[in-house]
Formats: sequence, structure tokens, C-alpha cells
Amino acid sequence: MSDVDHIIVGSGINALVCAAMLGAKGAKVLVLERNDRIGGCMRTEEITAPGFVHDVMATTFVLFITSPAFAALGKDLARHGLEFCHTATPTGVLTPDGSHAVITTDRAANIAALNRTAPGDGDRHGGDVGGIERNAGLLFGLLGGALWSYPTTKLIAGEAWRRGPRDLAAFMGEALVPARGWLETTYASELVRALWAPWVLHAGLGPEDAFSGQIAKVIAFALEAAGAPIVKGGAKNLLAAFEALIKERGGEIRVNADAASIVQTGGRATGVRLASGETLTVGKSVICSVTPTQLYGRLLGKDAPEVATKATQSYRYGKGNFQIHYALNKPPAWRGEGLGKVALLHLTPGLDGVSKACNEAVRGLLPEVPTICVGQPHALDPSRCPEGKAILWLQLPEAPRQIRGDAAGKLEAPADGCWTEALREAYADRVEAILCNHIEGFRDTVIARRAYSPADLEAMNINLVGGDPYGGSSTIDQSFLWRPFKTSRNHETGIKGLYHIGASTHPGAGLGGGSGFLLAGRL
Repeated sequence: MSDVDHIIVGSGINALVCAAMLGAKGAKVLVLERNDRIGGCMRTEEITAPGFVHDVMATTFVLFITSPAFAALGKDLARHGLEFCHTATPTGVLTPDGSHAVITTDRAANIAALNRTAPGDGDRHGGDVGGIERNAGLLFGLLGGALWSYPTTKLIAGEAWRRGPRDLAAFMGEALVPARGWLETTYASELVRALWAPWVLHAGLGPEDAFSGQIAKVIAFALEAAGAPIVKGGAKNLLAAFEALIKERGGEIRVNADAASIVQTGGRATGVRLASGETLTVGKSVICSVTPTQLYGRLLGKDAPEVATKATQSYRYGKGNFQIHYALNKPPAWRGEGLGKVALLHLTPGLDGVSKACNEAVRGLLPEVPTICVGQPHALDPSRCPEGKAILWLQLPEAPRQIRGDAAGKLEAPADGCWTEALREAYADRVEAILCNHIEGFRDTVIARRAYSPADLEAMNINLVGGDPYGGSSTIDQSFLWRPFKTSRNHETGIKGLYHIGASTHPGAGLGGGSGFLLAGRL
């Protein structure tokens, strides 16, 4: 009989939340991580120059601090050293002609500012985020709840009774409107459209995808309500707090422990075999925070349920991510007032620019003018770099996994379609040229630059297939009831005692820890 109740394969945010929650119930949990450190997409290193602390992948934790997981674990994590840093200006946009807009955590101020941009646009913004607020119970119940469950059935039945079936159906239909449809029919100002269009990319969607309008409204609401916080000292401190809490609750974490296969006995998952040959047995369940490819391919192989094997073959991954990190000898001198304190600033030509770059990436082309998300961690957390210096965190959510060409016609695609170091740096040069158009004397301030292609990101985390950080395409046919598969039912796998969590499962990607929280509650 094993002295471990649950083995969790993987150590991203969902795995850590699940381990901490199960430990609180007295369960003995073992977390296995194949890398030399825990964290999944959370990694902090001095990758550019000594004293410059970078979050290499994920950096913003608004989804975590607004989650049920944080409500349950926040005080204990704080007891183990977790602190967040905030700014009153979570996001903004800057366009090629220098036009810019900034959103604060003050709704009245945002309404006034956007009304100055175009009469009525601020009022419409207030209506959009207010609508999310008014429908929060239904929206967040569906976005974060266990869909195949009595509470969700009761929620929908109650809403149908309160609203009437036809009005509920209308609400659901409105939620499917693409971001382009929402923005073009709601806002007169191209700048306001440019402000929100890039945010759909952070949900793994494009502006023409169904449901992207609703998710953009949800993000607008969350940013206004909770900002765009980062962890003081780097995401590594969140990981350290989780590790301390899990161990305090009797759990164990093993790194350099690569799970090679799931052991089954009598149709039930009874353990995990490591690549080293060691076999670990478990008393209650094996929980895998991995992609479907990893779970039903590498870990289960021929022992996987046939329906899951077939579904995995048609499972689609989304666009890759490209990241660039800078160490600067002084804060950036933006050509725009008030941009230096913005947590996440998008550089884009606008809605059509986002659409064009997104379409190019989907077709395997390097975008001619990529959408650039610029994070300024030093503005929130001065401890990230030496006094008077600065760091930039750049995310480009539209990068091809396999390269078929260059939309600008200037860079040559490798014959095998794979990212190379030379192509990575050449593409980073394209991005840097855009920064130079927006920041006075930018190149003279650069101490060091470090870029990561989609291939580099996958090399760090095998769950980032082709550099996709969202665990698979997030289009409506691979979301909600149909994530990861059309036949999926919550976090079940078709094998007793084996469960699936992570970005590839409902509620999907992000740092909310939702799937880990939901499964821990069930178990």
C-alpha cells in the first residue's frame, strides 16, 4: 500500500494549486517535475545582465489574485513570503503615429478619458465593463466552474428562470460575437478599438474568432478592477511560497523526475514509472498537468483509451509566442505622456493591424508588423534591477510554430520550417526597430537583449507545443464543454484514478489555477 495519496505530474500553477489544496485536506501529495525547477511557465532568471531579474515567460498575475484559488490560499502564501506589486495604470496602447490611450484602475477616470477620445466611447466602455459586473455570477460560473456538475446545471436553470429561456439564449449568442464585431459596432475611435483588440491574443484567440469579444470585455473588467500585478522579486517567489506551503502540509516535490509512463492495474492508474526506471505507487489518484499529446501519447501510449487517442490526433495547437527581454541603463523615454508607468503597453497599428499579424502567423508567416506587448516590471517593482536602471519584458503572441515565409519578404524561411538562432535574432531586430520609433534614443540605453523563439520556449517546457503557451487552440470548439475533446467530461480521462488538469483542460489557459482548484475540490 502506497503512503502517497496523489501523484501530480507537472508543476505549473494548476499542479501547485491542486497540491496545496489537497494537502489542506490531509492528503499526502507527491509532485513530479521533469526539469531542474518547478513552475511550468513561471521562471525567473538573470538572463541579460547581473542584477536584472526577469520573469522569462509569465509575469502578470491578475488572473491569480482574482481567482478562487487565491481566495483559498492567498493568506498562507503571503505567510510564506508572497507579495505583489501594483500600478494604477495596468494597460495602454501606442500606435505608429504616436496616438496613445491608457487605462487606469479608476472606472470614472477611464470613462472620462475615453469620452475625450471620442464622444460616447467612454460611456460605452462603462456599459461594457458594467455588463460584465452585472452578469458576473453567470459568466464566472461558466468560465471557472466545473461544467458537468450539479452546481452549473443549477446555475443555468436559475438564470433561465430569472431571465427567461429566450433572453438567456440571446445572452449566450451575444457572448459569441467576435472582437471585431464588438469593437466596430461599439466604439467610434480607432484608438479605443486598438486598445482592446490586442488583448484577445492573450486568451489564445484572434479578433475574428467567436467569443473573442466577450473575453476581451472580461479582461477589460479584470484589469480595471484588479490591475496587472507582478510578484515582488519575480515569479520565483510565488513558486517558493507554494513549495513551502505544500511541504508544510505534508507534501513532497521532486525535480529532475521525468515521468515516462502511467502504471495501470486492473484498469486503474496505480502509479508512475520514471525515465530512470523507478516506479512510484499511489493510493488514490494520478493527476497529470500536461497536454493531451503528452498524456495520451507519451505517458499512456498503447494503453490510452481509443477515443482519446483518436481525439488527440485531431487536437489543434495555437500560435507560438516570441519573447524578448531587455536590460536598460535607464527607464525608456516613451514618445507619449504617462506611458512610463503602464504595466502592459501594446504597440500596434490597430484592430486591422492585430488581425493582419494574427492571420500571417496562423499561415506560417513572420508578421510584417507584429503586435508587441511591452511589460515594464521596474515601474512596479524597482527591486528587479539596479537603481536607476530598467528592464523590459516583451511578448509577441503572433509567432508561427512552423515558418513558411516572411510577410515582409525580407527574412528567409529555413528549408525545414524550424526556428534558428539567426532567424530569431533577425526577427528580434525587426521588433527592436519598432521600439526605436517609440522610445527616444532606445538603442543607446540597451545593456543587453535576450530573445526566445517559439522553439526556445518549447525546449524549456515540453507542454508549450510549438511555443503555444495556451495548451492548445482556444477557439470555441476547443473550449468549455469541448476542452480538450468533444467527449471530455470535467477532468476525467476514461481511466479510473487518472485525471487531467492544466491549460489544455477547462477553464483553459492563464495563471488562475482553475483546473487544479476544481479537481482538488472534487477529490
